[in-house]
Amino acid sequence: MSDNKHTDLSFLKINRNAPRETEPRSKSSLIILLIVGVLVISAGLFFAFVSGNSTETVELGTVVLTTSAQESAVLTASGYIVAQRKAAVASKGTGRLEYLGVIEGDRVKTGQIIGRLESSDVEAALGQVKANLNLAKAGLESAKAELDDAAANFERQKTLFAQNSISRADYDGANARYRRAVAAVSSADASIKYAEANVRATEVQLEYTLIRAPFDGVVLTKNANVGEVISPFGAAAGSRGAIVSVADMSSLEVEADVSESNIEKIKEGMLCEITLDAYPEQRYSGFVNKIVPTADRAKATVLTKVRFKERDARVLPEMRAKVSFLKEGKLQEENNTPPKISVPASAITTRNGQKVVFVAKGETLTETAVTLGESMGNRIEIKSGVMPGEKVVLRPTEKLSTGIKFTIEK
Repeated sequence: MSDNKHTDLSFLKINRNAPRETEPRSKSSLIILLIVGVLVISAGLFFAFVSGNSTETVELGTVVLTTSAQESAVLTASGYIVAQRKAAVASKGTGRLEYLGVIEGDRVKTGQIIGRLESSDVEAALGQVKANLNLAKAGLESAKAELDDAAANFERQKTLFAQNSISRADYDGANARYRRAVAAVSSADASIKYAEANVRATEVQLEYTLIRAPFDGVVLTKNANVGEVISPFGAAAGSRGAIVSVADMSSLEVEADVSESNIEKIKEGMLCEITLDAYPEQRYSGFVNKIVPTADRAKATVLTKVRFKERDARVLPEMRAKVSFLKEGKLQEENNTPPKISVPASAITTRNGQKVVFVAKGETLTETAVTLGESMGNRIEIKSGVMPGEKVVLRPTEKLSTGIKFTIEK
């Protein structure tokens, strides 16, 4: 009992000044909640970023203006407008260009002077040879006068010699003088011809300083300016060769590459319909003018030249063109209906009971409702909804929707 009385019970007292254990627990719980919140928000942002940047790989087609001729054509090929008669006009002489009378777009006539080189030295040389010609002509007149006198003297001496009135020596002297006069006239005549040849040669040199149009045509490019040195071959440093290029616009043809595997479908004289990328609504009648009898090894194509039956001033060299080779015997009058807007048939799909296409605009797709017309082979007429030149998705999947980003299938 005495031991219990002396037992220390102070440790059973509550120390109200001691720090509470719940405080660190509350702080740790708050930190955990913050970490979990940050993770949830980060995950949400990540999935939103991923879903917002997802892309679909698609194949695109083009909305174009299509004619019945193009749909019924045996073959369609692309090419460029090329002038079959074209020249880079230069001078045969070398000198500084002092006159240029045309610019791009000017029409020129055959023989028209379109440029001129400095010619003062050639003109001086021409004056000199003309003076020599005049001198030769004067020499001829003098030789002819001497010949007349020598001939008259010889006749007198011959008569006197027949009468034995003069010696043989006097007769021989008169005869020699006459022959020398005849030779002098011949020499003077040859000198004139030589001088005339020099005049013609110098006139040709002077003509070389004049640059003339070789045929009726239009100036396509201007390659030199007044003050520049012109050389026939442009070989000298800093010199120019051709001053302008001229094309005969009446010789414009379409040069189209036709695949070797399809060349048997094409024949000379075959009717064609030509459309230009610059004016897709305009159609031109043409025919196959020439099939070049050689193939391009690299491209496996054969060059085919198509001539216009009719054309207008809008047809220009180097324009891109599309040629539809028409079936044999097909009348051109049947193809006078206006072109229609069309898309590949595979671009049409149905959403909510309505026919739509997905138009590529920038980096995203836009669902666009369309009104369909008649079927045109593997294309379908579109009466409203899209415009020529726009790109549409071929074979759209159910995943596609407005605003979704896309990449082009390669």
